[in-house]
Amino acid sequence: MISVNALEDLKRLSEAQADLVPGGVVYGITKEDTMEWVKYSKSLNMDVFHVGKKLSKNSTTSIALQEKRILTQEIPRSVYGTRLEIISIPIVDETDKAVGAFSMAFPRLHPVAVAFDGFAPVLAQMFPEGAFLCLTDLEQFVKVQSSQKFNIPSIKAGEKFENNFLSSEVIKTGKQQEKELDASIYGIPVRNVSFPLLDKDTSEVVGTFSIITPKEAAVNLRDMSSNLTENITGISSAIEELAASASQIHTNEQELHNSINEITKLSEDINEVTSFIANIADATKMLGLNAAIEAARAGQAGSGFGVVANEIRKLSDQAKSTVPKIKKLTGNIEEKVNISSEKSKGSLSSSQEQAAATQEITASIEEITTMSERLTEIAHQL
Repeated sequence: MISVNALEDLKRLSEAQADLVPGGVVYGITKEDTMEWVKYSKSLNMDVFHVGKKLSKNSTTSIALQEKRILTQEIPRSVYGTRLEIISIPIVDETDKAVGAFSMAFPRLHPVAVAFDGFAPVLAQMFPEGAFLCLTDLEQFVKVQSSQKFNIPSIKAGEKFENNFLSSEVIKTGKQQEKELDASIYGIPVRNVSFPLLDKDTSEVVGTFSIITPKEAAVNLRDMSSNLTENITGISSAIEELAASASQIHTNEQELHNSINEITKLSEDINEVTSFIANIADATKMLGLNAAIEAARAGQAGSGFGVVANEIRKLSDQAKSTVPKIKKLTGNIEEKVNISSEKSKGSLSSSQEQAAATQEITASIEEITTMSERLTEIAHQL
């Protein structure tokens, strides 16, 4: 019990301690059923009790006064709009008669709400892109905490949240919710993760704790990855066409090389024919010479045969004189063929190297494509 003579000292003590109580407190003194003195902590944004307020007979203070005993009760949200724990102590006069009560009302806060001011500033700075933290009850934002890199000015403590805010879904389901929002909501893409805060005794949802993080880098990464994939796909198609062309070039070079080898063989055959012509020319000349000798021996009777023999010798000389020209032409052909053959060999080798290089490039493109796909997966996970 509290003596009526100690009230002034009790008031001064309450005023000194009001702002030191974690979570806040409301002190009140009632005389019979009417409140005549009230002291709020500065941190409390509520106007539940005030001087002149009449208390019902079922209130904690009224019951404590009636029963002349210290009474503690937990008050549901439906009574004063917020959950409270109220302790009422009767005040007695010199005759030990209960004439009033001294009451203390503490908001019943979830442990996360009690510790928010301590951990929220630290937690907000731990995210590389920054974070925005907010605490709600069932209707409004209770506390908010921004980081140096990220803030949502439109969310303010004491304001009600809209039905489309993720906390509404958490309150309805009692389960953690997660949602990605595009730039139309807060100016940049964000990810909102919201957790239910449950009453330790009843397990009912009494509020939510949300962490909102910017997703701009992840979206940019996702777009870059998508563009990279498209570009790589185009390059890959071009490389495949190049590989097909290189393969065709290699085939053509192989056929050209084979044709040059055949021409070289024909040139060798021409040389053999030239040698054969030269041998025939020598034999024909020898035959004409013998015929001329025989015609001379025959005298006048063999004069016609001698003319024929002479013509044979001329043809032999003409045939023989043609042989060097044929050899020269054949030599030129061989020289050109040899040069073409060397070039063909070099071209064939180059086409083989091109084909091999194209295959390596194609393999590298496939690896880059795989990495791009993995990059896309990572971007979606961020």
